[in-house]
Amino acid sequence: MKWNTDVSYYIRLLIDYVVLTLFFLCTRRYIAGQGDVFFSSFNWLLLGISLIAWTIIGISVHLYDDFRTRPFSIELVAILKTVLIHACFLTFLFFYFFKYYPYPRTFTLLYNLLVFSGMVIVKYIVKKSLLRLQIMGYNTKNVLIVGTGDMGMNFYRTILDNEHFGYRCVGFVDEQTNTHLNGQFLGTLPDLKRILEEHDIDDVVVAMPGGLNEQLHQIIVMSEQEAKRVRIIADCYNYCTTTASMHLCGNLPLLTIRSSPLDDPARQRLKRFFDVTISILLFISMFSWLFPLIALLIKLTSKGPVLYKQERWGLKNQKITCYKFRSMVQDCDMVDANGRFLQATPNDKRITPIGKLLRKSSLDELPQFINVLRGDMTLVGPRPHAIPLHMESKQTIQRYMLRHLVKPGITGWAQVNGCRGETRLPEQMQKRVDLDLWYIENYSCWLDCQIILQTCMNMIKGDKQAY
Repeated sequence: MKWNTDVSYYIRLLIDYVVLTLFFLCTRRYIAGQGDVFFSSFNWLLLGISLIAWTIIGISVHLYDDFRTRPFSIELVAILKTVLIHACFLTFLFFYFFKYYPYPRTFTLLYNLLVFSGMVIVKYIVKKSLLRLQIMGYNTKNVLIVGTGDMGMNFYRTILDNEHFGYRCVGFVDEQTNTHLNGQFLGTLPDLKRILEEHDIDDVVVAMPGGLNEQLHQIIVMSEQEAKRVRIIADCYNYCTTTASMHLCGNLPLLTIRSSPLDDPARQRLKRFFDVTISILLFISMFSWLFPLIALLIKLTSKGPVLYKQERWGLKNQKITCYKFRSMVQDCDMVDANGRFLQATPNDKRITPIGKLLRKSSLDELPQFINVLRGDMTLVGPRPHAIPLHMESKQTIQRYMLRHLVKPGITGWAQVNGCRGETRLPEQMQKRVDLDLWYIENYSCWLDCQIILQTCMNMIKGDKQAY
């Protein structure tokens, strides 16, 4: 059984109106007291403005987009954006356009706090309920798959394994007759018009190799003549990631197989502002006395400079000079007889007594805040590797160089997930790279804050992989 696709949209919108109205009543009753009458013309005006503003803002930030295949975390971010913009709009409107506003400023703040908490709970329940209905067969979309090759069968298995997507396969169409589909093969391409007329089909999914593009125009024309939406699986789907995106260059579609939130210049500027602000605050409050103290301890316990400078690779594979507090004896070997980079190991004789403490607590990395202020590095990002290890990994580790699409960081998602220190096996480096790429593709300011907090906790309790 299925209903019109607009029904779920209007149900969710109606539920939001109920939540907004309920919390408006609760907030007003708490702020104004029990003696005041709610149903005044001014209160109706305030509530009406709130509902209209919420609707427009929610649609603008994609709060009411199709929920079938997106995780709740995306919906949570949309709720947060809607609430923040809604609060700013009401504050600006009420305090700059109304000559008489009978409630204190806390009204708007409390109202939106209640709305946010209520919306998160209600939308989570609604999402789970609607997905349950989809699994039971309600609100599904009937799809016709054109193509019985690898692409078509992969798509078929995907919708079978993910019932919550809300898709049901009506059958298959292909250029050649296929008798191995348990009665689901409905006909060949010349039969497509008849099949579209005889079956209840919402979408036509084209899953044919590029070599058969000459039939694609015919498929699209016949499908659109029967008012069916056409969806095409790109030939390069094997190379696409979950962050693949498409945009138009003129009238030509360009598919980006791997994208990142940090591709957005606005997010780059926000991350840079965050880096500089945190770094300056730390230099003023902590590093002004901690740096001289560490420098003194290094000088008293071993010969050589306080800072250790090492060339590493940064953004877009450009060389940078990375600063660290020296934790090893001066002029020690960094590569073996075969030119392989000598990574630090437990009980490494090259490490000085104070260096062992610095490395265990990650304090040896603090001078890299200088790199952050210079713009060579960022607070959170893939850790840069020494050049010999970098050159070795570049040739042996899959997708290793994609780490250099962003600036290297002082700490990173791989480090707080246990992937730091020595990498004896290629599998260890591959896991580190995979975690770095996950961070790049899922970057957010909140994720940066989480990683920084986890790093601070690891510094306090010590990391067994740090040596």
